[in-house]
Amino acid sequence: MMTTVLIVGGIGVACALLLVVASKFMAVETNQTAEDIRAALPGANCGACGFAGCDDYAKHLAENPGLKTNLCTPGGDAAARKIAEILGVEFEDVVEMKAAVKCAGTFDTSEYVMDYQGPHTCEACNSFYQGRRSCSHGCLGFGDCVAVCKFGALQVENGLVVVDRDLCTGCGACTKACPNHLLTLIKETSLVHVACSSHDKGAYTRKVCKAGCIGCMKCQKTCQYGAITVTDNLASIDPDKCTNCGACVEVCPTKVIKMAR
Repeated sequence: MMTTVLIVGGIGVACALLLVVASKFMAVETNQTAEDIRAALPGANCGACGFAGCDDYAKHLAENPGLKTNLCTPGGDAAARKIAEILGVEFEDVVEMKAAVKCAGTFDTSEYVMDYQGPHTCEACNSFYQGRRSCSHGCLGFGDCVAVCKFGALQVENGLVVVDRDLCTGCGACTKACPNHLLTLIKETSLVHVACSSHDKGAYTRKVCKAGCIGCMKCQKTCQYGAITVTDNLASIDPDKCTNCGACVEVCPTKVIKMAR
């Protein structure tokens, strides 16, 4: 009995020694700077910075002097300031972004014209004759964007996705998930946006959606700052010129230009 115990104990000691030796010679060197930077990042791994995730961004920051330290929009100024301190560089302000929906097609303004029975995803529905809504450019309402949002900033209400700007971090995950590309990122300071993405002629747009842009150009003529242009039947707003005065919101006949609150 004692012999068995000694043999098992010896094997255990030998294995422990092998593990110690292996950990010594096979250890992966760590970059302390990268680890410190990683600790300053929020851990969302959303890819808004343009890298694979927080670990990848931290690694590139530590290894590439000159790489911008303000690319993490979820982390905001707090993360950028901490990273700048770690790297000993000048702090750069983060341009905070918010998601905006380029559609106003609710059940009240645009109807479903197809009894779609396939998988309940926007991507699948869109692949079948451009979806179930009367406007082929509109929100499909299954919430692919909601599913990828890690911050609970999106939800589908009355057939249309809506954004909670207080919860939105501007990570951009939703913009990649929407098959109709209805979600876009705008500066947090930009409160006015066009809630439509259709380039169809006004007469046709009126038939399929009561809240679509009809290209009437009233907004362009009203804006005294030259911030709005109508191209190919759709209005667009230059955020660098827009002052959020709201004049365009007031004159829009279909109320497709929205003012965030």
